[in-house]
Amino acid sequence: MIKYIYLFLFSILIGCQTTTSNPEQEIQQIHKVLKTQEKAWNTGDLDQFMIGYWESEKLMFIGKSGLTYGWEQTLANYKKGYPDVKAMGKLTFTLIETELLAENVALVVGKWHLSRETNDLQGHFSLVWKKIDNKWVIIADHSS
Repeated sequence: MIKYIYLFLFSILIGCQTTTSNPEQEIQQIHKVLKTQEKAWNTGDLDQFMIGYWESEKLMFIGKSGLTYGWEQTLANYKKGYPDVKAMGKLTFTLIETELLAENVALVVGKWHLSRETNDLQGHFSLVWKKIDNKWVIIADHSS
């Protein structure tokens, strides 16, 4: 009888196990999104650049002008601040640290640099990422 109890408990234990993803693979997926954003920016495609962001009114963007909520407003602000390819320049991200804070939440800290004809711009960023519907997206962006 005890053998059947152990067998039953072992079956429950096996059934309750969840597979945790490989942290390095998750980080690589996030970095791939950032590379895609960099390429989109450098071709002047802000709509494609925004694919890295959570398409939600809860998206939070903190920049030099303050706090903005929402994917659409963030895109509108980008289009206003960077009206053409010349203003956009060439974007380069330098990643300083990427850390998984939980299985579906990550923090990325880095530098951004815009090479432009007249004046370069640069600063730092911290991005909070969340895996939603099996896709990593930025849910909060603090760029300065």
